[in-house]
Amino acid sequence: MPLAAIAVLAAGTFAFRLAGPLLHDRVHIPDEVQRLLAVAATVLLTALVAAAAFTQGHGFAGWARPAGVAVAALLAVRKAPFPVVVIAAAATTALLRLAGVQ
Repeated sequence: MPLAAIAVLAAGTFAFRLAGPLLHDRVHIPDEVQRLLAVAATVLLTALVAAAAFTQGHGFAGWARPAGVAVAALLAVRKAPFPVVVIAAAATTALLRLAGVQ
């Protein structure tokens, strides 16, 4: 059963990816809708990051994880290299947890 589900999802994904180039000349998406879709993608990504940063299970994750995410965001905005962002975020979270901050 799982193999069949994977095959169906793979076929659906392939069909959606193929539809873009095939229907590019036939379907026109207004500029306003394209702008709203770009904003919606940003809002969705922000909501996923916030949910992952602040919650664990059904409760609050503590202050160490959001602090690590904040450090990562600050470094990302300042265009730091990705490995530096990841290591700094992990180190911040680990050091805060080592200090007893949950």
